[in-house]
Amino acid sequence: MSIDPRRLLGLAFASADLLVEIRDGTIDMALGAAQRIVGLNEAALTGKVWRDLFCPSDQALMDAIIACADDGARRGPVIVRLAGPTERHVSVVMRALPENGGRLSCALTTSQAPSPAVGSDGLHPRESFEDIAKGLFEAARVTGIELELAMIEFAGLGERRAALPQSEAEVLDAHVAGAVRAESHGGAAATRLSDDRYAVVRAKDENTDNLTRRLSHMLELDASAHVVSLEPGNASARSMRALRYALDDFLSEGLKDTPPMSLAEAMNRSVKRTLARAGALGVAVSQRRFNLAYQPVVNLATGEAHHHEVLVRFEEGASPFALIRMAEEFDLIEELDHAIVEQATRRLAQDRSGDLKLAVNVSGRTIVTEGFVDHVSRLLAKFDQAKGRLIFEITESAAIDDLPRANRHIQSLRGMGSLVCLDDFGSGAASFAYLQELSLDIVKIDGRYVRELAANGREGAMVRRLVEMCRDLKIRTVAEMIESAEVEDVVRDAGVDFGQGWLYGKPADMPKPALKPPSAVKTIARRAGASESWG
Repeated sequence: MSIDPRRLLGLAFASADLLVEIRDGTIDMALGAAQRIVGLNEAALTGKVWRDLFCPSDQALMDAIIACADDGARRGPVIVRLAGPTERHVSVVMRALPENGGRLSCALTTSQAPSPAVGSDGLHPRESFEDIAKGLFEAARVTGIELELAMIEFAGLGERRAALPQSEAEVLDAHVAGAVRAESHGGAAATRLSDDRYAVVRAKDENTDNLTRRLSHMLELDASAHVVSLEPGNASARSMRALRYALDDFLSEGLKDTPPMSLAEAMNRSVKRTLARAGALGVAVSQRRFNLAYQPVVNLATGEAHHHEVLVRFEEGASPFALIRMAEEFDLIEELDHAIVEQATRRLAQDRSGDLKLAVNVSGRTIVTEGFVDHVSRLLAKFDQAKGRLIFEITESAAIDDLPRANRHIQSLRGMGSLVCLDDFGSGAASFAYLQELSLDIVKIDGRYVRELAANGREGAMVRRLVEMCRDLKIRTVAEMIESAEVEDVVRDAGVDFGQGWLYGKPADMPKPALKPPSAVKTIARRAGASESWG
């Protein structure tokens, strides 16, 4: 059956705004809304170098798509940015027709910019890649598109990069990024995991060998790739968190011990291990299978322990930092915070002297919940002896997403007689926003800045200004990681009120008096009464 060429052209324009034919990297023919799409009419567009139409960060991607365009294969759609000062994006689809003299047929359509933003090489940062993956799998659930996560490893890429001058290494990275993006869904679902490992979300393909063949050919590197198929129905928040941990786990130990048959198997093992750890953590929290350790926080004016920070220790010596992070990711952190404050309150109630004060950590996710404040109120009503002796340290390990609500809850805790501290100030990007929005009693300065203060570095000057600002706001300061008398002297001279670190004692099973270094004894006599008492 013969078809009128005008009908074919109509069908083509029904799915695209601009049709382009490329030969040897140059535009051989252009039809359609060229002026509206790229700012040139059809005649002016003909003869232009194809890659020059796009911004530098997307040129490597277009090169890669052309380089791996097999006869009859459809590549795209990919969303790319056009060259020029104005931010304009187009969706590009390419097809190499058999026996067409090496020409590529391309269809361009105006498009929205990909979200969230990508780096200069077109790859997503690890964090936004996870958001992209979640969004794509949710879309797959609705549309029925089958997607998969591909782990790609280039043998020797890190060594090759390290051996090159910086300018050539940057060219290599752009080349690799373009090749990896060309394999991803929309050209915008890829991330670099390490020196030689990448991850992409792509349309499901039964033949992974084609992927490795194309990458190895384009980059002249030995590429290996294995995939994990994630069913659309498994894109729940918990599953995506498990995927995040699985990626971390795979990079650190996925091929150790008994090597799996494929990276896909390693990923599956990682997911199972991660979920098993999360389940075990949930049991440990609900059954209170953890212990508390106590580290003194010292008044630098007197050398005496003002209070002790409560630190959680899990069974079998597992890292508390990794497990607390997991608790936050798997929505267990509020239950853990409830359990710790309950144990600390009971410990205060058992103290016959009435002098012991304890500081417990509270996640940024927990402080915004109504249940935490209610829980504390009930505990203090039951254990009246603990009132005025419980301190809360708000950690920045999980961002506070509702500062006004957090501040209302903080004021409720203060109204019950508790002091509230912002922990690890400076470790998170939002520290100063927190200080502006939250009414606090104490700020604990992150240990790395304390070290810089002792070294009289640039950050040390920032710490001094921070201490001055806190003093103006009537907020006391605590310096952590004080490990020598020299650091203590510098911190004290900077005006910091309280210190914490191994110089005064390591975490112990029972609250113990602070150790007094020799230099502190001399300074205590000199500075006695210099600071106001802090209740």
